[in-house]
Amino acid sequence: MPERINAARELVGRPLTLSEKILYSHLWDTKANEVYKRGVSYVDFAPDRVAMQDATAQMALLQFMQAGKKKVAVPSTVHCDHLIQARIGADKDLQESLNKNNEVFNFLSSVSNKYGIGFWKPGAGIIHQVVLENYAFPGGMMIGTDSHTVNAGGLGMIAIGVGGADAVDVMADMAWELKFPKLIGVKLTGKLNGWVSPKDVILKVAGILTVKGGTGAIVEYFGEGAKNLSATGKGTICNMGAEIGATTSTFGYDDSMDRYLRATDRNEVADEANKIKEYLTGDAEVYANPEKYFDQLIEIDLSTLQPYINGPFTPDLATTVGDMKSVALKNEWPMDVEWALIGSCTNSSYEDLSRAASIANQALAKGLEIKSFLGINPGSEQVRFTAERDGLLKSFEDLNATIFTNACGPCIGQWAREGAEDQPKNTIIHSFNRNFSKRADGNPNTHAFVASPEMVMAVAMSGKLGFNPITDTLTNKNGEEIKLDPPTGWELPPNGFDVDDNGYQEPAKDGSSIQILVNKDSQRLQLLDPFSPWNGENVEGAMLLIKAKGKCTTDHISMAGPWLRYRGHLDNISNNMLIGAVNYFNEKSNSIKNQINGKYEEVPAVARAYKAAGIPTIVVGDHNYGEGSSREHAAMEPRHLGVLAVIVKSFARIHETNLKKQGMLGLTFANESDYDKIQENDSFNFIDLKSFAPGKALHIEAIHSDGSKDVIALNHTYNEQQIGWFRAGSALNLIKEQNKNS
Repeated sequence: MPERINAARELVGRPLTLSEKILYSHLWDTKANEVYKRGVSYVDFAPDRVAMQDATAQMALLQFMQAGKKKVAVPSTVHCDHLIQARIGADKDLQESLNKNNEVFNFLSSVSNKYGIGFWKPGAGIIHQVVLENYAFPGGMMIGTDSHTVNAGGLGMIAIGVGGADAVDVMADMAWELKFPKLIGVKLTGKLNGWVSPKDVILKVAGILTVKGGTGAIVEYFGEGAKNLSATGKGTICNMGAEIGATTSTFGYDDSMDRYLRATDRNEVADEANKIKEYLTGDAEVYANPEKYFDQLIEIDLSTLQPYINGPFTPDLATTVGDMKSVALKNEWPMDVEWALIGSCTNSSYEDLSRAASIANQALAKGLEIKSFLGINPGSEQVRFTAERDGLLKSFEDLNATIFTNACGPCIGQWAREGAEDQPKNTIIHSFNRNFSKRADGNPNTHAFVASPEMVMAVAMSGKLGFNPITDTLTNKNGEEIKLDPPTGWELPPNGFDVDDNGYQEPAKDGSSIQILVNKDSQRLQLLDPFSPWNGENVEGAMLLIKAKGKCTTDHISMAGPWLRYRGHLDNISNNMLIGAVNYFNEKSNSIKNQINGKYEEVPAVARAYKAAGIPTIVVGDHNYGEGSSREHAAMEPRHLGVLAVIVKSFARIHETNLKKQGMLGLTFANESDYDKIQENDSFNFIDLKSFAPGKALHIEAIHSDGSKDVIALNHTYNEQQIGWFRAGSALNLIKEQNKNS
């Protein structure tokens, strides 16, 4: 690494940021000197690791099985954390998940065993917490099939969420391609105090940049304030960087990372990092004059930072705790907080639980009664075991909290919340990262707010959204007015981490004899058939499937929650395709016009009708289309059901890449106002697809029902290799061909 960084610095002729150091040291082709020129487009990299969560791993591994490889080329892991539903409590919920998902877990276990992949069993923990505890390391590059892979930036990695096809590239020893990012610098000064936590840093940044302000950029945090944060606190900030659209976020190596590595039994990693620590942070000149080296600069004084509560319905609607009461009343948000939830990959570390527990202990000691239901999701079995040993979980249990499994649970919609099916208007508060409509419990009327674990705990004690623990008091059982003291906690457990069984399965050294069996009648798993290649001709007579209005996230395109059970069965899960998107023409969800029969029907049904008739379709969308998860299914389902192109005002990064990987056209309006020209009964001719080339706009002819036409210019970001994916039908089709000839 030092050699590559020194060579890069010499070629660039200036000091380097940390992000540049890591990117340059992981170039696939070390001779690609043109990469050092800022402004280049797509670049090939060689990541060190791959991490996959169980919901996305199914499709990733089904694709890898077709790649023609006997073993993964880089260290890779699978983590079973998404398929466990929160309902009653840890033990019963885990057993229920094992009963329901045994077929999938056995499949993931056997594929991992065969191809040399480490397997973390159900209940072992949330992927990103487990990765931080075991695999993340300063200066490394990792990709993961989950948008919150970025959590590993808390230990100084460049960690990026991707689709399963990207993971297949790396596991199959292929270069991994990324559009070279811009750089956003966040200078932190001062030190956190009182009720303010690392979560408030990213809640404020989200308010500044919005959900798309970080798109195409790496956010690099630096300054004395950064050094004052714990490694898990840094992880929280990086984790929620996914909510601003950032490619990833990271911090330079410092003493807090050293402490965390040693506390998690990685002394050798810490020792090696200390030998080259000047290479594991940005050059001093960069941080002294950051405006010269970053495309955008934000400065935050931690000493004056206030605690925030963000939401509802979007994670970038930032409101200080002090202003929340008046803002909530003005907007007529429900003030009673029914549930408070602590955990998720964003905030489930020992430090998070200890700070929240300090509020719980105060409440117990001062005779306060909790007013909201409380749920806790520990981040890993190691965190849970240690927290139980140290009495932290008992503090929550004494307030009648439900301790859920070490898994994602409500954060991703895996929550069987009683009464949610009636869709009452209500408020919840949680320490998660996302709060889109319907995400936690499927209820579009649940107003979900995001805050730090300690603030969630304080609000739970009051039961009121407008409660401000800095100024307000609570009334205890004796009628006394009680003011909560600021939270306290432990950066690391004073008596060290401990665990009986962390839930890890080592893969077989030789998996060649292991057979992977998928029942052809299975409703959960389905072997993949290759997508058809492009025939080389212009496309005529395509129909409009849906023109989506407003926000259309991956949750709208391919819902999670109960649909997670079909993540390994492409045809079955395609029955949720775009059912959450709002049809521009009638402002309804899952109701679009079938031009074959003139009736309004469900989106998947109409798509299947067009596919059966041999009619290709297009999807039209608004800004930041595909925001949210790395959910590859949101690209594979439209591909499977005959969608040729997705045409939008702008894309979220991961989703655009996923569309390309699956052999689809991801295009943007050259003139955004052309979105308004698309009519409900339109058909489309792609008039110059035969000349598809990098940097050259494509054009479609929109034919309206009255016979009039509009020719619409469409931009794209495809390079020659990506156009090759389109021609071949998918990136995987190309990989298979290359491995045949190798």
